[in-house]
Amino acid sequence: MFKPNRRTLLKSSLFALAAGPAPLFAATEQWPSRSINLIVAFAPGGFTDIAARLMADKLSVELGQPIVVENRAGAAGVIGTQAAARAKPDGYTLLLGTISTHAINVGLYKSLPYDPVKDFAPVSGVASGPLVLVVNPDIGVKTIQELIDKARAEPGKYTYGSGGPGTTSHLAAEMFKSMAGIDLLHVPYRSPSLATTGLLGKQVDMMFDTVPATISNVKAGRIMALGISGAPDAGKIVDMNLPAISDTLPGFDANTWVGMFAPAGTPPRIVETLDAALRKSLTDPALVTRLAEIGMLPFVSSSQEFAEYIKTDTQRWVELIRKNGISLD
Repeated sequence: MFKPNRRTLLKSSLFALAAGPAPLFAATEQWPSRSINLIVAFAPGGFTDIAARLMADKLSVELGQPIVVENRAGAAGVIGTQAAARAKPDGYTLLLGTISTHAINVGLYKSLPYDPVKDFAPVSGVASGPLVLVVNPDIGVKTIQELIDKARAEPGKYTYGSGGPGTTSHLAAEMFKSMAGIDLLHVPYRSPSLATTGLLGKQVDMMFDTVPATISNVKAGRIMALGISGAPDAGKIVDMNLPAISDTLPGFDANTWVGMFAPAGTPPRIVETLDAALRKSLTDPALVTRLAEIGMLPFVSSSQEFAEYIKTDTQRWVELIRKNGISLD
């Protein structure tokens, strides 16, 4: 399979962006000529599904063809991702992959029915979302350092909730524990929303959660936010003036992200066209506003940049997962 080098890919992508829609379609007039299927490996209603539908609406305009979102949920995203990996590489089946499907799952499962690297051509990042560290006010801390000091003084006393083993809320807390050198008890729930309910009900002491799930409760004083991670521009969607967790724990970085993928073997010209159309779409103010409403920021990157990001992200999560003996097999 022909793979363009970095210079060729970047030049072609930049040319497409500079040329605008008319030359873009002229260069790929054979594609698209019909509707495109966009697989989401999670259930309807979650931020991945919402992000997919927002992007599908905008891309439909850019590409001149309908984009149909298809939810294939199950097994932490494995089922839908496997289906996308096996699809014909003609540009008419795409995947909105996530941090779970293309980074975290590599460490959680001894074997996957798809290879995140070999079976896919990364197209572009789509959106990323920060995580907020929130605590029960009764715990009696106001800063991250105070929380760390309190946990160090009484190892194993304090608990954190998560949306279940292997979720970003779980792994972010494990990263926090490891970097802070503290011992916290994990209380897994069946979903992030149930974990939030547990925190509000004072069944757990803290958790990492997304902005939309926390901001109203923080402002109402029901829970306290100590810090935020995973997005340098988080201030654009969070007006709580939160410090970065990395200010206390240098190098701490935990977030969520979604990105566009095509099956491996998809013609480079199609990937380049999608790359350019996606990045153009992510500059639209209306789309940026809608993403902010679900706690996400545009994740603008070229195909090559996105591939490098995934490589680095996968390595750090796999190292954390294996160090802590976490597995879903």
